Amino acid sequence: MIKSQITLKQLEAFAFVVDTGTFRAAATALGTTQPNISARISALESALDTTLLIRDAGSVRLTSKGKRLLEKARQVLWAGEALIEEAGQQVLIEERLRLGVTELVACTWLQEFLRLLKGAYPKLRVQLEVDLSSVIEARLMEGQLDLAFQNDPFKSSAFASEALGAESYCWVANPNLIAEIGRSPRAGDLFQHTILTHSKDTQAGHALHAFAESQGLGRHQIVHSSALSACVPMVLEGLGIALLPKTLVRCEIASGNLLEIAFDWLPDPLSFYARYAPSRAPLFVAKAAKLASRAMNPAKDEVYDK
Repeated sequence: MIKSQITLKQLEAFAFVVDTGTFRAAATALGTTQPNISARISALESALDTTLLIRDAGSVRLTSKGKRLLEKARQVLWAGEALIEEAGQQVLIEERLRLGVTELVACTWLQEFLRLLKGAYPKLRVQLEVDLSSVIEARLMEGQLDLAFQNDPFKSSAFASEALGAESYCWVANPNLIAEIGRSPRAGDLFQHTILTHSKDTQAGHALHAFAESQGLGRHQIVHSSALSACVPMVLEGLGIALLPKTLVRCEIASGNLLEIAFDWLPDPLSFYARYAPSRAPLFVAKAAKLASRAMNPAKDEVYDK
């Protein structure tokens, strides 16, 4: 039988150092100190009587033996988690989920996701990052995130990508501005006013610029914002017309504080995905991705097997 010289914490430290690239990053991800990580790795190497990692300046790399043992270490960690899941004792999972989401997710269905996650894993801690989809993907590729809720397109296809749903866009303005331009303005009339929308480097930002160019319209009227939520009070104040995901302004439209504009061009809907690395992620990450689908689509009668 395996003796107590080898622990799950040692195997976890080994996997995280490889995934994050440094002892310091692994310590941050695991909520501990760099000396603790070093001690766990040293104890594991001593117990196995082999060198797993070679410490270079500022980074680490696997030895040939380390490469072979890494997959075995992951299998032990997954088996331990599967044992807990099978016993129905998810309360014993006291891990940290490093989650990256876009602002739109944070402003809409993130709270419902966190509620569902709390019900499934009561002691799971969430470390949240909110940023542009491109930044989130970079963090995922660096091993600094376990799970990302982001919209396509993606630079890397090396991750599991579970489709969550799509968010459509709409044109909106406050009633005073609508009285001036009407509910069905022409493109030229629309672009006489400030257009508040996504960051320029987003899919919708590129599409809006391409549309304006194709119609011979001035693009200087387009005001981009990396914070979509900041556009809402601006359009409420009549500082411009907004092209935004409809879910972000649904309440304002329902209350009549904003009116939807009937215009025959819209960018493609934002398609959202839950993305993670199944080759290294804990099992609860895949379960969390399924919960995200329920949170984004509450009307769907989905069954989640804990």
